[in-house]
Amino acid sequence: MNHFTNQQPNINLLVSKLRIKVRPKLRQMRYIDGPEMRLKKLRETVTALIKFERIELVYPRADEARGYAERLISEAIRHGDTHKPTMDTVSFWLNEKSLVHKLFKVLVPRYENHQSAYTSLFKAPLMYPRTHRACSVLELKGNPFPPLVFDGSRNKNFIHNVLLDEARKEFKKIQQAEIVAKVSSSEKQNTDSPTNVKKTSNEALSKAAVDVSEGEQLLKSSTVNDEDLDSTLKIQSKTDPVIA
Repeated sequence: MNHFTNQQPNINLLVSKLRIKVRPKLRQMRYIDGPEMRLKKLRETVTALIKFERIELVYPRADEARGYAERLISEAIRHGDTHKPTMDTVSFWLNEKSLVHKLFKVLVPRYENHQSAYTSLFKAPLMYPRTHRACSVLELKGNPFPPLVFDGSRNKNFIHNVLLDEARKEFKKIQQAEIVAKVSSSEKQNTDSPTNVKKTSNEALSKAAVDVSEGEQLLKSSTVNDEDLDSTLKIQSKTDPVIA
């Protein structure tokens, strides 16, 4: 028996496996025009989902169309745009031919490494008083719209976020204290080293020598000016007449 089971082929390699749960329940979707109208509605729903990436509709149709959209994206990722049966399937389910390019060039690169379902289905409030049927929102994951589910991890008042903020503040204080200690120790080493003392003393001596030389030059210039003044006074005393 074990030998027989080991030789069973892997079905996942032959057929794409849906990543959503399929409920074993009868779907109450009857149309006046019969199965043809039902298939037409499903094609319109899949086309709208690929085009808008988020649609709002009744829950039974969204639940069934979700499976076809999942399978369509899975086949596109599996075979690519060069596989003729896949291209025929895509052309059948997408009423707008421009969406074929979006499927292979936008959605396939987005979901090629995805490990979960490609779509999300949420129950929406009833549209009272227009209808009493269950409403829902069907969307593609990674769409550019704001998320419908509140992400509680970003609430700053949650206890784990409060603890993380305090831990960040404490870590920042420790880092700042370490930086201050390193700077103070380096300054102390610079002031205590003999090379720095010698350097500062040499700088002081050179500055004093410059001051002395400047003072000597000023003194010399002042003596020269005094000698010139005396000589001019003597010459003037000889030439100027004496007035009685």
